[in-house]
Amino acid sequence: MAELDIQISVEAGVWPSEEELQVLAERVLGAAAIYLEKNEKQPFPQMAPELSLVFTDDASIREINAEWREQDKATNVLSFPAFPLVPGGKPGPMLGDIIIAKETVEREAVELEKSFDDHLTHLMVHGFLHLFGYDHMNNSEAERMEGLETRILAGLGLSDPYAGQDPI
Repeated sequence: MAELDIQISVEAGVWPSEEELQVLAERVLGAAAIYLEKNEKQPFPQMAPELSLVFTDDASIREINAEWREQDKATNVLSFPAFPLVPGGKPGPMLGDIIIAKETVEREAVELEKSFDDHLTHLMVHGFLHLFGYDHMNNSEAERMEGLETRILAGLGLSDPYAGQDPI
């Protein structure tokens, strides 16, 4: 059974409590891990691999995005795998970090006419898949990754976040 060691840190911004975020992360990322293991035959190490979820604000994520991706702008989620991994490859003891920005998530949720929690759930899944080597740099990769996101979110009772859109 896929298990995860999820570390939560609220670094900036007004977020729910770390305890509430921990419960959400365990439900969402636990479901994503089980889906990958069961349906994509994703191997997991015997000991639960660790990942960190950092909740921050637009100013902080903008600095990180500028430093690491040379994009001087805020974004919704950034993922930093601890080790390079291709989809289906066995991860090590550390998966990596997922960083999420509050204001961008709020703004996008309003624009998409979704609840904040539903959009946050989607971004957690999106960031998590990046840690396993999934990407969306071309249409083929995007279709595969978005398909996984859609199926994982459906298992959590959420609708297709990409309905009516071309792959990103």
